[in-house]
Amino acid sequence: MIRVARARDRLSDSAAAEGRILSVSALGLALALLLAVGAGCGRSAPEAARAAETSNLPKQAQPRLPTVKLWLGPHELTAEVARNERERSAGMMFRTNIAESEAMLFVFPYAARVSFWMKNVPIPLSCAYLNREGVIVELHELKPHDETPVVAESREVQFVIETAQGWFERNQVGVGTLVQTEKGSLRETFFGRMPSGGER
Repeated sequence: MIRVARARDRLSDSAAAEGRILSVSALGLALALLLAVGAGCGRSAPEAARAAETSNLPKQAQPRLPTVKLWLGPHELTAEVARNERERSAGMMFRTNIAESEAMLFVFPYAARVSFWMKNVPIPLSCAYLNREGVIVELHELKPHDETPVVAESREVQFVIETAQGWFERNQVGVGTLVQTEKGSLRETFFGRMPSGGER
């Protein structure tokens, strides 16, 4: 599984005030160059961008990653932890099975509107999109080899859990469920304790 939408899609007022937004003419020039490069490769601009992205994909399953115990209410999963870009990009690609009590937890450095696909994933999966507090905000069913992006409705997703297809339904785990580890919240586990009186 791979996250295909990587950028936050919001700009701060301060960034605009500091002149960090491209001018219309610079944006037009950048778009023209992108179209020219795409046309030169015999692909449309979106096809060229997708080809560049897929050229760096893994060719085989990644080694098993370090694990953490997750508690979803009374239910427990042993989850491999994908923390960096390489691990998140490889995800469950080329894995041929997943046990009922296993999962993969994707940890992102900040909350955003994420998107996953099933390129090179031969098994059906279910996934949960979680906010920065570790609360499930969306559930999705994923089909083998489906390259259609599953884009989050929420812009506040910081963690994603992939597990055996139907696991959430079989265990009656739904939207609003808090996910924790033996160390506490997902945020505390992966980013440390928050300083008092402020957001990290």
